Amino acid sequence: MTQKDTSNAVQDRIQRLVTSNRIVLFMKGTPVAPMCGFSATAAKILELNGATEYAHVNVLEDQDIREGVKAYSSWPTIPQLYVQGEFIGGADIMREMHGNGEMAALLKRAGS
Repeated sequence: MTQKDTSNAVQDRIQRLVTSNRIVLFMKGTPVAPMCGFSATAAKILELNGATEYAHVNVLEDQDIREGVKAYSSWPTIPQLYVQGEFIGGADIMREMHGNGEMAALLKRAGS
């Protein structure tokens, strides 16, 4: 398999994750055991806004996904939140949306 084939396979895998789950958080660690402060913040914001069930991907377990999701979104950092297939942003954007009430509204529309 060539590098391009591998890259395409990773992008396809990310696409499936993003489109087959209402809410997906690509993060370092897990919601129960986050491995960085930004991932902890992102998971906490989801919890505070009523998202108790969502898909999460520990990018520390898969280097291809870790780098691939950055290319997929054209966003250079982790965590990354997707809701109903749409890239929302990282912890800073999530924090802002939480503060102004947009996160609660977004998750409610997503059926969370």
